[in-house]
Amino acid sequence: MAPRPAWKGYLKLSLVTCAVELTNAVSHAEKVSFRVLNRKTGNTVKRIYVDAETGKPLGDGDEIKGYEVDDGEFLQIEEDEIEAVRIEASHTLALDGFVDKASIQQIYLDTPYYVAPADKVSEEAFAVIRDAMAGKKMAGLARIVLYQRERPVVIEPLDTGMVLTTLRYDTTVREPDAVFGDIKAVKTDPEMTDLAEQIIDKKKEKFDPAEFEDEYENALLELVRAKKAGRKAPNAKAAPKPSNVVNLFDALKKSLSSDGDSTKASAKAKRAKPKAGAPKRKSA
Repeated sequence: MAPRPAWKGYLKLSLVTCAVELTNAVSHAEKVSFRVLNRKTGNTVKRIYVDAETGKPLGDGDEIKGYEVDDGEFLQIEEDEIEAVRIEASHTLALDGFVDKASIQQIYLDTPYYVAPADKVSEEAFAVIRDAMAGKKMAGLARIVLYQRERPVVIEPLDTGMVLTTLRYDTTVREPDAVFGDIKAVKTDPEMTDLAEQIIDKKKEKFDPAEFEDEYENALLELVRAKKAGRKAPNAKAAPKPSNVVNLFDALKKSLSSDGDSTKASAKAKRAKPKAGAPKRKSA
């Protein structure tokens, strides 16, 4: 069954438009999820809204959104009033500018969506826009109203479709100095940096997302299986916590040796040549 589109509208490049739909690129389905139960009865529980002043539960239709205009003073806003708010970005992804995707700092990238033509009539125009961006190796900038909020987005070709990634506003991203400002400049030892670079060279590999496995999820599943079978919950051993390195140079040399032999590392710095016959690292 095809996933349900998160948004339907139009993609626009100057006077060229085509109907498109957005689909979540990431599935949020969880393998293990827990419900809240009443410990005494074993029944599931539910949350209900209650009036903050009277403590009485709200009836059907009593809920309404409110916007605080003053301390404790709210304007009541109806759902249909919110739905009636429409701007161009509510229904159209207008490609107003183009950039090199690599020029967008990673910290501004938020949520990815697949973009596909919504009908047969739109396929040709969609393909022309996609192929033009691919030919110029550029990504398009646009805006979209998604989940009652306007968001800047970047759109780029991907195979026969496109990928739209919502962007964070500059005002929502903390300046690096707010976190890094207290880090003092340190003059590193070139020899130790060289050793660290050798370790990086030896661990170099191709990115393969299929190799990632959720070990915490697996541990939760094992807990569920044990409880279901009436067995005692597995007593997982806690992973040892690391501590600060006392002798950084020795730690780097031992790290290089323990990771096995490396032709590249040996050629780069014979002084730290690892021992032959050391076990090879398994892929993560």
